[in-house]
Amino acid sequence: MAGPAASGKGDRPDLLTAAIFVGFGVIGLWQTRVLDGGTLAQMGPGYLPRVVCGLLILLGLVIGIAAMRRDAAPIEPIKLRPLLVITLSIVGFAFAVTHLGFVIASMFLILAGSLADPGSNWRTTLLLAAGLTAFGAIVFVYGLGVQVPLWPQ
Repeated sequence: MAGPAASGKGDRPDLLTAAIFVGFGVIGLWQTRVLDGGTLAQMGPGYLPRVVCGLLILLGLVIGIAAMRRDAAPIEPIKLRPLLVITLSIVGFAFAVTHLGFVIASMFLILAGSLADPGSNWRTTLLLAAGLTAFGAIVFVYGLGVQVPLWPQ
């Protein structure tokens, strides 16, 4: 069901995004108020979360100000197919990564997630899946030492 046509100024989807960013940033700052922030030289457990929340608020403000300068655009209704496909792809990745290994789980995530867009090109999707899987394996498994197998055991 489509909402009424928007009139005036303010890109509604971007204003909603800005409000969500600012809201999560404020909630994060509120939740980390009890943690010791420390200093840049000796960071406490609350330092990085506060920096991330501050950046989230700043990003929300930038998006919101830019959205106020554009003409009004309505918020479109939620499309159920992409929401379900992406959610199920992520859940499938979480279950598959420990049993099938990072490479197969990552390929599954990207290929299954591409089904959210019915107009996707399979050749491009396969190349993207191969590149992102290789990048993810190098960064997360080798670089950061995430304890997941690359291949099925």
